[in-house]
Amino acid sequence: MSDPFSNEAAIELAARKLYVATEERNSCSPVRDELPELDLNAAYAVQELNTIKALESGRRLVGRKIGLTSKAVQAQLGVDQPDFGMLFADMAMADGEVISMDLVLQPKIEAEVAFILSRDLLMDEPTTADVISAIDYVLPALEIVGSRIKDWDINIVDTIADNASSGLFVLGNEKRSLTDFDSRLCGMSMEVQGEVVSTGAGAACLGNPINAVTWLAREMALRNRHLRAGDIILSGALGPMVQVQPGQTYTARISGLGSVRASFSDV
Repeated sequence: MSDPFSNEAAIELAARKLYVATEERNSCSPVRDELPELDLNAAYAVQELNTIKALESGRRLVGRKIGLTSKAVQAQLGVDQPDFGMLFADMAMADGEVISMDLVLQPKIEAEVAFILSRDLLMDEPTTADVISAIDYVLPALEIVGSRIKDWDINIVDTIADNASSGLFVLGNEKRSLTDFDSRLCGMSMEVQGEVVSTGAGAACLGNPINAVTWLAREMALRNRHLRAGDIILSGALGPMVQVQPGQTYTARISGLGSVRASFSDV
């Protein structure tokens, strides 16, 4: 895999493999075997190829998602940093809308804080102050993650290449400002039929969700895909993800932000 032409061919092969899995709604084997071992740049190159293909097909880019913000999950995958994926308009579901189970392969769900930007972040090295100044408002969010990789048999290369295991997302309906809640100490509880299935707090997301957004802004600047006004940023899970069950409604409550729901079809 040291030959750059071989790398380019491998990247195109892996991108095609994931694209086909998405189109056919049928999971595939891991793509890490096609790519240089633990080569994150190659994995992001795969993601970028499919991002370009999505944009060329008419899909609209509306933001980013941040993954691997938990130190425990990072340790599990043998990495010391988060990852990111793209959010498209057709991934957005309404609060409480019934979501067909066949829209996401192997769906799991997690609660997050979503930030919506009011200005572009075009500087080379955005600071935390730059990020805070650019945040218009905040919403509670649920991310329905999925994997095109069979049985979630992934490492860091697989999940990055697979658009950070993105699926769908749901935003709450009531805007809040940064002064309305404590982004580090806000508590989260996710319930199904009154039973708590996941709990957490803002501190579980890189110590503070704003830290995650700052990391993302810097990564996007390095890759010349700067964050823009209006972008939706899913900042990362506040607690453990949960396997989605058919016919269930998942309600997340985040202190200071209110609640958001995702309901799923019976089959």
